[in-house]
Amino acid sequence: MNPIGLISMQYARPFTAEHFSLFKKMRELGYDFVELLVPEPGEMDLAEAKLALDDAGLGVVLAARVSLQRNLSSEDRDVHRAGIDYLRYTADCAAALGAAVVGGPLTGNPLVFAGRAPSPVSEGERLARKERCVKGLLEAGDHAAKAGIVLAVEPLNRFESDVLCTTQQAIELLDAVAHPAIKLMLDTFHMHMEEASIPAAILLGGAHLVHFQANENHRGFPGTGSTDWVAVCRALHEVDYKGPVSLEPFRRNDDRFGVPLAQWRAPHEDENARLAASVAFIKSHLTLTEYRR
Repeated sequence: MNPIGLISMQYARPFTAEHFSLFKKMRELGYDFVELLVPEPGEMDLAEAKLALDDAGLGVVLAARVSLQRNLSSEDRDVHRAGIDYLRYTADCAAALGAAVVGGPLTGNPLVFAGRAPSPVSEGERLARKERCVKGLLEAGDHAAKAGIVLAVEPLNRFESDVLCTTQQAIELLDAVAHPAIKLMLDTFHMHMEEASIPAAILLGGAHLVHFQANENHRGFPGTGSTDWVAVCRALHEVDYKGPVSLEPFRRNDDRFGVPLAQWRAPHEDENARLAASVAFIKSHLTLTEYRR
């Protein structure tokens, strides 16, 4: 059975030492690991966090946080260099915490959450962006490999990235990088917007897949949206995916006019029952779809 995890943002952002007691709560709810946002320098004592994780019997996967100031795609040499150095830093954090995978939009060039609108670029700049991403991932991959860490690039939807949005684009990049420490991460939330078929995209990327995020089309709790979880889980079995599956069921119980759904909001009520039901929902689908007549 795939290990099932929960994003730390379900509880707090930033997630710091005052929240370490939640590791045991996650384990009690049925989760096997936590997906932690890579802590900024000084934000978390990694040794203390590792002890808390071990004490709770909880695994960990890391999620990278890129920005316009650390951006592999950038033509600015300093910004590009900062993007490489950040990925090296994420691998070091993963090694210290006992994680094996760091996933996220490693190629950079964030859009809406960075306050940057997409704009067309010349063919030369498009190819240059790809070359810069390949160069940066090769160097970061060498560093990660020495620590036993895999970096997983994640395609995002068109409103959050203008360099990597589909599984096909990710495969093109991974083929160009061709590094054993650079793999693929997929998120069904983004796939709902950009893939003609989520199962087909999973089949396409399966050989490269090392991390998977099982999220509803509307970011709510699994089973409350339009995702065909039977088809998704069958596709995961088809590619023999055995890696981690994490959930990001950000709350969707406030549909008042003008409330920005893209804005992260802290929990304001006890969500334990729904979080327990969510992990059970995904585990049951993975179990039942494994056996086909």
